[in-house]
Amino acid sequence: MNKQNVKIKRALISVSDKTGIIEFARTLQKLNVEIISTGGTSYLLREANIAVQDVADITAFPEMMDGRIKTLHPKIHGGILGQRDQHAVVAEEHQIGWIDLVVVNLYPFAETIKKPDTTFDDAIENIDIGGPSMIRGAAKNMGWVGVVVDPTDYEKISAELQVDGCLSFVTRSQLATKAFRHTGAYDVLIYDYLAKNTENNQAEKFPEQLHLSLKKYADLRYGENPHQAASAYQISATSILTAKQYQGKQLSYNNIADADAAVNCLREFAEPACVIVKHANPCGVSVQTDIHDAYIRAYQADSLSAFGGIVALNRVCDKALADVMSQVFYEVIIAPGYTQEALDIFSKKQNLRILEWDVLQKIDNKKEFTCIEGGFLIQEKDVTILDKNKLEIVSLRQPTDQEMGNLLFAWRVVKHVKSNAILLARDNVTIGIGAGQVSRIDAVDLAVRKASVNLSESVLASDAFFPFRDSIDRIANLGIAAIIQPGGSIKDDEVIAACNEHNIAMVFAHQRCFKH
Repeated sequence: MNKQNVKIKRALISVSDKTGIIEFARTLQKLNVEIISTGGTSYLLREANIAVQDVADITAFPEMMDGRIKTLHPKIHGGILGQRDQHAVVAEEHQIGWIDLVVVNLYPFAETIKKPDTTFDDAIENIDIGGPSMIRGAAKNMGWVGVVVDPTDYEKISAELQVDGCLSFVTRSQLATKAFRHTGAYDVLIYDYLAKNTENNQAEKFPEQLHLSLKKYADLRYGENPHQAASAYQISATSILTAKQYQGKQLSYNNIADADAAVNCLREFAEPACVIVKHANPCGVSVQTDIHDAYIRAYQADSLSAFGGIVALNRVCDKALADVMSQVFYEVIIAPGYTQEALDIFSKKQNLRILEWDVLQKIDNKKEFTCIEGGFLIQEKDVTILDKNKLEIVSLRQPTDQEMGNLLFAWRVVKHVKSNAILLARDNVTIGIGAGQVSRIDAVDLAVRKASVNLSESVLASDAFFPFRDSIDRIANLGIAAIIQPGGSIKDDEVIAACNEHNIAMVFAHQRCFKH
């Protein structure tokens, strides 16, 4: 493969995204590079008084079939794919001129399918054929050809060309790598659309091959610890990475992970709610009729752990709330909006990251990924909401309506606590959380120890069944009125008997909610 510098004498330009293309073409013209082009790009360049030769004049074929056939011709692809040191005779015989630079980006398929009124036929017509063919051909022939798919590269290419009119092999190979990434992501997007929209084609939940198209959000300062490098990538259009940041330092790896955990828990509730997260676990959650009250109660649930945490709200943050919140050290605050007065208050704490994101918007990514050595685990998100009419009351004592409401609240939150998890709640507020313990009774002990209030009339949620009655006996005299758990232990009868002995109501959800 040729690794010498290549003189750029002839360029083909055909772009859907025309950002910066006139300025780039002017640079090429000043360097006496011959420009050939198609359709709308050709028209745009001529309007800017840039000399252009139409592809149709070179191929001696007009654009045809409603624009489906433009560049698919040997005089174009031979000029791109031909190796100068091997195919010169063939090229001369067939009057094929070399094309040294291919500047192409693709039909806006992603933008097209986002439009609510896009039909299947519209989507199909926006699948680019000639563009990917030229890009892939130029990238394959990186020994002789440069290929540019990203308008942000125009400035860098222009600077290099203005030195001696050449592109180095290092640049050409970097551009080729980027080009294949571009076409690869494009094909994945089309596959994903067809898998979901082709008639009589039921998309598989977990196909034999899974192709992920990830968009880089940013390099991060470091990972979980300062000695670990890290970056963040987007897989979905609805992500904490799309939040608007008003102030503060760049989000760290741990900030993003904790913010995501907070938002996922907050999504459980349509009513005014506040979730405070520390180290990926909720430490205070409250649902009230007023967002101010929700925050105060969530903070008071575990004010010690809230220090340095992440706060997520599902209502607009106003001045009064900002005044109270600014008295505590937080890393990140997330809300669907802020009044200007609230932003002014937060602006006095320059390191505080203020994010605006509509946490109630529809989720378009219903799967979650966990990285393991050499692979990924993929599962559906646990978005189930318990129907109280389908719960089984297994104890002699029946929970009151208020207790049942608290049990359902506690279950929605315990889903977001690392297992083994036990959660205590009252009045739609968490009052003690035992997270990430290796035994269930340890989780019970931790939740009780974390509670800073009397447990009278509180409820308890467990993310998995109780293997023994010891946990029930441990809480017997604390005033806990009702328990919700999945059930399914071979010792269920003993556990239920313990509840009956201690006059505690017990409800079976008949589903587990582990979170690892």
